[in-house]
Amino acid sequence: MSATVYRMIADGQRLDVLLPVADAALSRSQAARLIKDGFVYVGGHVETKPSCKPEKGAEVTWTLPEVKETENLAQDLPITILYQDEHLAVVVKPEGMVVHPAAGNPDGTLVNALLFHLDNLSGIGGEMRPGIVHRLDKDTSGVMLVAKNDAAHASLSEQLSLRTMEKHYRAMVMGKMKEETGRIEKAIDRDKNDRKKMAIDPNGRMAITEWKVLKEYGDKSLLDVHILTGRTHQIRVHMRSLGHPVLGDPIYGYSKMPHAKRLMLHAYSIAFTHPVTGERMEFTAPCPFAEE
Repeated sequence: MSATVYRMIADGQRLDVLLPVADAALSRSQAARLIKDGFVYVGGHVETKPSCKPEKGAEVTWTLPEVKETENLAQDLPITILYQDEHLAVVVKPEGMVVHPAAGNPDGTLVNALLFHLDNLSGIGGEMRPGIVHRLDKDTSGVMLVAKNDAAHASLSEQLSLRTMEKHYRAMVMGKMKEETGRIEKAIDRDKNDRKKMAIDPNGRMAITEWKVLKEYGDKSLLDVHILTGRTHQIRVHMRSLGHPVLGDPIYGYSKMPHAKRLMLHAYSIAFTHPVTGERMEFTAPCPFAEE
Protein backbone atom coordinates (compact mmCIF):
# COMPACT_ATOMS: atom_id res chain seq x y z
CA MET A 1 0.00 0.00 0.00
CA SER A 2 1.45 3.39 -1.02
CA ALA A 3 1.94 5.98 1.71
CA THR A 4 -0.47 8.90 1.97
CA VAL A 5 1.10 12.22 0.95
CA TYR A 6 0.15 15.26 3.05
CA ARG A 7 0.36 18.77 1.62
CA MET A 8 0.32 22.27 3.04
CA ILE A 9 1.24 25.73 1.77
CA ALA A 10 3.98 27.44 3.79
CA ASP A 11 3.06 30.63 5.63
CA GLY A 12 6.49 31.72 6.83
CA GLN A 13 6.69 29.55 9.94
CA ARG A 14 9.37 26.99 10.77
CA LEU A 15 8.74 23.51 9.42
CA ASP A 16 8.54 21.95 12.90
CA VAL A 17 5.81 24.47 13.74
CA LEU A 18 3.99 24.19 10.43
CA LEU A 19 3.47 20.41 10.45
CA PRO A 20 1.63 20.25 13.83
CA VAL A 21 -0.72 22.96 12.54
CA ALA A 22 -1.69 20.65 9.66
CA ASP A 23 -1.90 17.52 11.83
CA ALA A 24 -2.82 18.09 15.47
CA ALA A 25 -1.74 14.53 16.33
CA LEU A 26 1.88 15.51 15.68
CA SER A 27 3.79 17.22 18.45
CA ARG A 28 6.59 19.61 17.57
CA SER A 29 9.20 17.03 18.57
CA GLN A 30 7.57 14.40 16.35
CA ALA A 31 7.51 16.85 13.46
CA ALA A 32 11.20 17.59 14.00
CA ARG A 33 11.98 13.88 13.90
CA LEU A 34 10.07 13.43 10.63
CA ILE A 35 12.00 16.32 9.11
CA LYS A 36 15.40 15.05 10.28
CA ASP A 37 14.60 11.56 8.99
CA GLY A 38 13.94 12.87 5.47
CA PHE A 39 10.17 12.50 5.22
CA VAL A 40 9.48 16.20 4.50
CA TYR A 41 9.86 18.00 1.17
CA VAL A 42 9.79 21.70 0.33
CA GLY A 43 9.13 22.48 -3.31
CA GLY A 44 9.82 18.85 -4.18
CA HIS A 45 13.22 18.73 -2.46
CA VAL A 46 13.91 16.96 0.84
CA GLU A 47 14.49 19.28 3.80
CA THR A 48 16.11 17.92 6.96
CA LYS A 49 16.35 21.07 9.09
CA PRO A 50 13.40 21.57 11.50
CA SER A 51 14.30 25.27 11.75
CA CYS A 52 13.90 25.79 8.00
CA LYS A 53 11.42 28.57 7.12
CA PRO A 54 10.12 27.94 3.58
CA GLU A 55 9.08 30.96 1.56
CA LYS A 56 5.41 31.85 1.84
CA GLY A 57 3.41 29.99 -0.78
CA ALA A 58 5.89 27.12 -1.11
CA GLU A 59 4.35 23.65 -1.17
CA VAL A 60 5.34 21.47 1.77
CA THR A 61 4.68 17.74 1.47
CA TRP A 62 5.40 14.86 3.78
CA THR A 63 4.70 11.20 4.30
CA LEU A 64 4.71 9.17 7.48
CA PRO A 65 7.02 6.22 8.09
CA GLU A 66 5.55 2.75 7.97
CA VAL A 67 3.74 2.01 11.18
CA LYS A 68 5.53 -0.46 13.41
CA GLU A 69 3.61 -3.11 15.28
CA THR A 70 2.84 -1.35 18.52
CA GLU A 71 4.25 -2.66 21.77
CA ASN A 72 1.59 -0.84 23.76
CA LEU A 73 -0.45 -3.04 26.04
CA ALA A 74 -4.20 -3.31 25.60
CA GLN A 75 -5.63 -2.59 29.05
CA ASP A 76 -9.20 -2.76 30.31
CA LEU A 77 -9.31 0.78 31.67
CA PRO A 78 -12.51 2.76 32.34
CA ILE A 79 -13.45 4.99 29.42
CA THR A 80 -16.86 5.86 28.04
CA ILE A 81 -17.50 5.31 24.34
CA LEU A 82 -20.17 7.73 23.12
CA TYR A 83 -20.09 6.58 19.50
CA GLN A 84 -18.11 4.44 17.09
CA ASP A 85 -18.28 3.15 13.54
CA GLU A 86 -15.66 1.68 11.21
CA HIS A 87 -14.01 5.07 10.68
CA LEU A 88 -13.92 6.83 14.04
CA ALA A 89 -14.90 6.78 17.70
CA VAL A 90 -15.90 9.43 20.21
CA VAL A 91 -14.78 8.69 23.77
CA VAL A 92 -14.71 10.40 27.16
CA LYS A 93 -11.29 10.59 28.81
CA PRO A 94 -11.41 10.61 32.61
CA GLU A 95 -9.55 13.18 34.68
CA GLY A 96 -6.06 11.99 35.65
CA MET A 97 -5.51 9.76 32.60
CA VAL A 98 -2.57 10.51 30.31
CA VAL A 99 -3.51 10.40 26.61
CA HIS A 100 -0.54 8.41 25.26
CA PRO A 101 2.47 6.49 26.62
CA ALA A 102 5.65 8.45 27.26
CA ALA A 103 8.60 8.45 29.62
CA GLY A 104 7.20 8.01 33.11
CA ASN A 105 3.83 6.77 31.79
CA PRO A 106 4.47 3.54 29.87
CA ASP A 107 0.91 2.29 30.37
CA GLY A 108 -2.39 3.15 32.00
CA THR A 109 -3.03 5.70 29.25
CA LEU A 110 -5.96 6.42 26.95
CA VAL A 111 -4.11 4.67 24.12
CA ASN A 112 -3.86 1.50 26.23
CA ALA A 113 -7.60 1.70 26.86
CA LEU A 114 -8.37 2.30 23.18
CA LEU A 115 -6.34 -0.75 22.16
CA PHE A 116 -8.55 -2.83 24.46
CA HIS A 117 -11.96 -1.33 23.63
CA LEU A 118 -11.66 -0.59 19.89
CA ASP A 119 -10.92 -2.97 17.02
CA ASN A 120 -8.84 -0.61 14.84
CA LEU A 121 -6.83 2.59 15.22
CA SER A 122 -5.22 4.90 12.68
CA GLY A 123 -1.44 4.64 12.43
CA ILE A 124 -0.89 8.32 11.70
CA GLY A 125 -0.16 9.19 15.29
CA GLY A 126 2.81 6.80 15.21
CA GLU A 127 3.58 3.78 17.34
CA MET A 128 2.92 5.56 20.63
CA ARG A 129 -0.11 7.62 19.55
CA PRO A 130 -2.28 5.42 17.33
CA GLY A 131 -5.63 6.99 16.49
CA ILE A 132 -5.01 10.18 18.45
CA VAL A 133 -6.37 13.15 16.49
CA HIS A 134 -6.07 15.79 19.22
CA ARG A 135 -4.92 15.89 22.82
CA LEU A 136 -6.13 16.77 26.30
CA ASP A 137 -3.97 17.45 29.33
CA LYS A 138 -3.73 14.63 31.87
CA ASP A 139 -5.90 16.49 34.38
CA THR A 140 -8.52 17.63 31.85
CA SER A 141 -11.47 15.29 31.38
CA GLY A 142 -13.86 15.11 28.50
CA VAL A 143 -14.79 14.21 24.96
CA MET A 144 -12.14 13.18 22.41
CA LEU A 145 -12.13 12.04 18.79
CA VAL A 146 -10.28 8.90 17.75
CA ALA A 147 -9.54 7.88 14.16
CA LYS A 148 -9.76 4.22 13.16
CA ASN A 149 -8.04 4.56 9.79
CA ASP A 150 -5.59 6.95 8.14
CA ALA A 151 -8.11 8.52 5.74
CA ALA A 152 -10.42 9.47 8.64
CA HIS A 153 -7.43 10.77 10.60
CA ALA A 154 -6.31 13.01 7.73
CA SER A 155 -9.84 14.41 7.28
CA LEU A 156 -10.35 15.13 10.98
CA SER A 157 -6.90 16.73 11.28
CA GLU A 158 -7.72 18.98 8.33
CA GLN A 159 -10.94 20.07 10.03
CA LEU A 160 -8.90 21.01 13.09
CA SER A 161 -6.45 23.08 11.06
CA LEU A 162 -9.25 24.78 9.08
CA ARG A 163 -11.20 25.47 12.31
CA THR A 164 -14.34 23.76 11.03
CA MET A 165 -14.28 21.44 14.05
CA GLU A 166 -15.94 23.14 17.02
CA LYS A 167 -14.83 22.39 20.58
CA HIS A 168 -16.42 23.75 23.76
CA TYR A 169 -15.14 23.35 27.31
CA ARG A 170 -16.50 23.94 30.78
CA ALA A 171 -14.15 25.83 33.09
CA MET A 172 -14.65 26.86 36.70
CA VAL A 173 -12.53 29.96 37.21
CA MET A 174 -11.59 32.18 40.12
CA GLY A 175 -13.72 35.27 40.73
CA LYS A 176 -16.61 36.96 38.94
CA MET A 177 -16.19 38.06 35.34
CA LYS A 178 -16.73 41.77 34.57
CA GLU A 179 -18.63 40.93 31.39
CA GLU A 180 -21.04 38.16 30.42
CA THR A 181 -19.01 37.20 27.34
CA GLY A 182 -15.54 37.84 26.00
CA ARG A 183 -12.98 37.00 23.35
CA ILE A 184 -9.24 36.61 23.96
CA GLU A 185 -6.76 36.98 21.11
CA LYS A 186 -3.28 36.60 22.58
CA ALA A 187 -0.30 34.73 21.14
CA ILE A 188 1.19 31.90 23.21
CA ASP A 189 4.67 30.41 23.30
CA ARG A 190 6.94 28.50 25.65
CA ASP A 191 7.76 30.38 28.83
CA LYS A 192 11.34 31.61 28.43
CA ASN A 193 12.06 30.98 32.13
CA ASP A 194 10.35 27.59 32.42
CA ARG A 195 10.15 25.40 29.32
CA LYS A 196 7.47 23.23 30.90
CA LYS A 197 5.06 26.17 30.96
CA MET A 198 3.38 28.28 28.30
CA ALA A 199 3.06 32.05 28.43
CA ILE A 200 1.53 35.02 26.63
CA ASP A 201 4.15 36.07 24.08
CA PRO A 202 3.54 38.47 21.16
CA ASN A 203 6.14 36.52 19.17
CA GLY A 204 4.33 33.21 19.70
CA ARG A 205 1.47 31.60 17.78
CA MET A 206 -1.86 33.42 17.87
CA ALA A 207 -4.48 31.78 20.08
CA ILE A 208 -8.18 32.66 20.13
CA THR A 209 -10.56 31.84 22.97
CA GLU A 210 -14.21 32.85 23.38
CA TRP A 211 -15.96 32.55 26.73
CA LYS A 212 -19.43 33.01 28.21
CA VAL A 213 -20.58 32.99 31.83
CA LEU A 214 -23.01 30.15 32.53
CA LYS A 215 -23.36 30.47 36.30
CA GLU A 216 -21.76 32.19 39.27
CA TYR A 217 -20.98 30.46 42.56
CA GLY A 218 -19.94 33.16 45.02
CA ASP A 219 -16.23 33.72 44.37
CA LYS A 220 -16.06 31.52 41.27
CA SER A 221 -17.67 31.36 37.83
CA LEU A 222 -18.62 28.52 35.51
CA LEU A 223 -17.77 29.36 31.90
CA ASP A 224 -18.51 27.90 28.50
CA VAL A 225 -15.22 28.21 26.63
CA HIS A 226 -14.97 27.89 22.85
CA ILE A 227 -11.46 27.55 21.46
CA LEU A 228 -10.83 28.55 17.85
CA THR A 229 -7.20 27.43 18.00
CA GLY A 230 -5.58 24.51 19.78
CA ARG A 231 -2.44 25.75 21.51
CA THR A 232 -0.91 23.89 24.45
CA HIS A 233 -2.55 24.97 27.73
CA GLN A 234 -4.47 27.64 25.79
CA ILE A 235 -7.48 28.00 28.08
CA ARG A 236 -5.38 27.86 31.23
CA VAL A 237 -2.94 30.53 30.00
CA HIS A 238 -5.64 32.80 28.58
CA MET A 239 -7.80 32.70 31.71
CA ARG A 240 -4.75 33.41 33.88
CA SER A 241 -4.00 36.41 31.66
CA LEU A 242 -7.44 37.82 32.54
CA GLY A 243 -6.80 37.35 36.25
CA HIS A 244 -9.30 34.48 36.42
CA PRO A 245 -7.24 31.26 36.48
CA VAL A 246 -8.93 27.87 36.27
CA LEU A 247 -9.51 26.48 39.76
CA GLY A 248 -7.31 23.57 40.76
CA ASP A 249 -4.56 24.59 38.32
CA PRO A 250 -1.18 23.91 39.98
CA ILE A 251 0.77 25.59 37.15
CA TYR A 252 -1.13 28.75 36.27
CA GLY A 253 -3.24 29.27 39.37
CA TYR A 254 -2.66 31.69 42.24
CA SER A 255 -1.34 30.49 45.58
CA LYS A 256 -4.55 31.63 47.30
CA MET A 257 -7.59 30.39 45.39
CA PRO A 258 -10.83 28.66 46.42
CA HIS A 259 -10.16 24.98 47.03
CA ALA A 260 -10.74 22.56 44.17
CA LYS A 261 -10.31 18.80 44.27
CA ARG A 262 -9.12 18.67 40.63
CA LEU A 263 -8.34 20.86 37.63
CA MET A 264 -11.76 22.34 36.91
CA LEU A 265 -11.54 22.05 33.14
CA HIS A 266 -13.63 19.66 31.05
CA ALA A 267 -13.93 19.12 27.28
CA TYR A 268 -17.71 19.38 27.10
CA SER A 269 -18.60 19.05 23.42
CA ILE A 270 -17.17 18.50 19.97
CA ALA A 271 -18.79 19.02 16.56
CA PHE A 272 -17.30 17.85 13.28
CA THR A 273 -18.15 16.58 9.81
CA HIS A 274 -17.99 12.82 9.37
CA PRO A 275 -15.07 12.11 7.00
CA VAL A 276 -17.06 9.60 4.92
CA THR A 277 -20.79 10.39 5.18
CA GLY A 278 -20.41 14.18 5.31
CA GLU A 279 -22.90 14.31 8.19
CA ARG A 280 -22.42 17.05 10.76
CA MET A 281 -22.13 15.34 14.16
CA GLU A 282 -21.99 16.69 17.71
CA PHE A 283 -21.33 14.90 21.00
CA THR A 284 -21.30 16.09 24.61
CA ALA A 285 -19.90 14.73 27.86
CA PRO A 286 -21.70 16.08 30.94
CA CYS A 287 -19.52 18.25 33.18
CA PRO A 288 -18.53 16.26 36.29
CA PHE A 289 -17.91 19.22 38.60
CA ALA A 290 -20.87 21.57 38.13
CA GLU A 291 -24.61 21.55 37.72
CA GLU A 292 -25.70 23.97 35.01
